[in-house]
Amino acid sequence: MRSRGSSNRLPNSGGFGFHSRISALVLSMFATMATIYVAARMWQDAESRVYLIQQLHTTTALGNSAISVDNKLKVEACREQVHKLSALEMDLSAARQEGFVSKERSENGSTHSKKRLLAVIGIITTFGRKKNRDAIRKAWMGSGAALRKLEEKGIVVRFVIGRSANRRDSLDREIDNEHRQTDDFIVLNQVEAPEECSNKIKFFFVHAVESWDAEFYVKVNDDVYVNIDTLGATLSAHSDKPRVYMGCMKSGQVFSEPTHKCYEPDWWKFGDAKSYFRHASGEIYAISSALAQFISINRSILRIYAHDDVSAGSWFIGLDVKHVDERKFCCSPSFDMHSHLIELTGSLANIVRSFLFCSIAYDVSVPTPSSKTLVPHPGAWYQLHPESGIVESLTLKI
Repeated sequence: MRSRGSSNRLPNSGGFGFHSRISALVLSMFATMATIYVAARMWQDAESRVYLIQQLHTTTALGNSAISVDNKLKVEACREQVHKLSALEMDLSAARQEGFVSKERSENGSTHSKKRLLAVIGIITTFGRKKNRDAIRKAWMGSGAALRKLEEKGIVVRFVIGRSANRRDSLDREIDNEHRQTDDFIVLNQVEAPEECSNKIKFFFVHAVESWDAEFYVKVNDDVYVNIDTLGATLSAHSDKPRVYMGCMKSGQVFSEPTHKCYEPDWWKFGDAKSYFRHASGEIYAISSALAQFISINRSILRIYAHDDVSAGSWFIGLDVKHVDERKFCCSPSFDMHSHLIELTGSLANIVRSFLFCSIAYDVSVPTPSSKTLVPHPGAWYQLHPESGIVESLTLKI
């Protein structure tokens, strides 16, 4: 019995050892295969790295010849943009030297002439001044066909006015009706008020330069009467200068007292001497196209003062501008001339065409010699009666 049991256990022990060896062999095979696979992958990665390094060296050595077609097109496009940018920078530099003048004027749908004009004249007027405007139309501005003929000669003249604070009231309707009859207004989208005069002047220049291409832009008050031929000749004499500010140059006291009629709220900016810088008197002055363009471009940041002529002068202080002190533009009774008043009545249109630029406000209550008769004179100033629209007093040079 003992030997039988012993013989039964021996085969079982041998089978277990056999299975253990097979398992070990299989594991060894798997380990070997895994090792070979990992080694192969590492070798392949190493070859890829070597290939990439070689390609990098080749690309570096060949330079642009190794760039793809798409990349080549991108490079060419960039070069073209660089050339365009350089050309634009050169144009901008040239424009700055000419005085901020753009090559193209903005289109506003108007029928204005494309030929460059000599001057655009804005006559600054306000509500209740129709008789002044009618007198100017009869005297030198003209109307209808005469106004168009003047434009053909290169001079555009328009009355400049804003809108009533109460939009579409009787004041606005009167101007609209007059404009429909005469077609000689620039109606600005600004409130028509004395305290808005400086803004009104600024936006006149903005409107004018965006509507007409002219050598000069002229501001005139509606109590100043212009000899168009003389004005044209004076402006033409300075058309070769790129940045011209022309007028009767003056300075004057800055008033810091709020009760004074000429009170300047920003008086402290003018220093301890309280004197305005040199600027053109507000009755009439002209600026060249470059300066009008400058105003248009910088309209939102240009400072205004209590007086429109001071405001205009301040805009050009820091610029390379030619200040022209043109004495024909002077309308002040302090002008150093020996003169006297001659009392007269008559048609304004028959006498004004012989005069120089400016009318002058004299006190018509001053006695004047009545025995004199009027002879057209090349140098004269006069005053309109505010109601009748005819000449009431005249100053002649003796």
